[in-house]
Amino acid sequence: HVLNLYCVDLRSYHHCLLELPAMFRNQYDTDVTVWSPEGRLLQVEYAMESVKQGSACVGIRSSTHAVIGALKRSVSELSAHQKKILEIDTHMGIGIAGLTADARSLAKWMRSECLNHKYVYGAAMPSGRLLADLADRHQRTTQTYVRRPYGVGLLVASYDKTGPHLYQTCPSGNVYEYHASAIGARSQSGRTYLEKHYEAVAADGATVDDLVMHALRALAGCVSTDDKEAKAKGNAEGLTRDNGSVGIVGKDQKFRLIEGDELQPYLDRLELEGGLGGAGAGDDAGDDEQMET
Repeated sequence: HVLNLYCVDLRSYHHCLLELPAMFRNQYDTDVTVWSPEGRLLQVEYAMESVKQGSACVGIRSSTHAVIGALKRSVSELSAHQKKILEIDTHMGIGIAGLTADARSLAKWMRSECLNHKYVYGAAMPSGRLLADLADRHQRTTQTYVRRPYGVGLLVASYDKTGPHLYQTCPSGNVYEYHASAIGARSQSGRTYLEKHYEAVAADGATVDDLVMHALRALAGCVSTDDKEAKAKGNAEGLTRDNGSVGIVGKDQKFRLIEGDELQPYLDRLELEGGLGGAGAGDDAGDDEQMET
């Protein structure tokens, strides 16, 4: 009897030892202001992972225009696709990857800032100034225990006195300006395509239609066509007029959203090139089933 009790206690001891690493890690991810022993803010990293799991968004700019393309998702075959490109002002729009609710909150704040600046100064707000304020807004959530980081990354296309701009934001508070970029699930294939072509776009002075086609080609590589979740959500047919959207802004061009029937001619051109197939299930993927991203 004593031997049996000893064996039970020994098994419980080993079970506790096996759980120690998980418990050790959880001590440092319950609050955003707590550093781990490795010098990491785990909740910020979790927010950045949410961006990687969001639907893909790509962007590219030339010397006169900036274009963003986004892949819309539907939660089921019975639901409509959720918008992933939002207009901020006549000279600016955003594409989102991550938690859509967080993106709407940030978009509302950005619109208010642009409106206040136009009311006070009588001119559109410079994109660099707004993005600097947005970075500060992101960073404050990583240093205050009563708030959590925004679980969304943005691609911001804008045009001001200094020309077209393409910015990428991060939940950590970092903001980068790019010639071309891609974020979200399966974005690596789109990023690879943009890396191969962005220099030619900048050198050749590509037209608006050329930029739209480049964005769609990059976006088509981010679409999964044969995994079970894509089929369940109605996204298994590749890039279509329903799940694709493009935003354009540039010189003498107010921000304009292209989707639905207006997008179909570009998709027809892409189909002739054989570029609507989408990515396979073997590509890196991460879709959040609990929250709409």
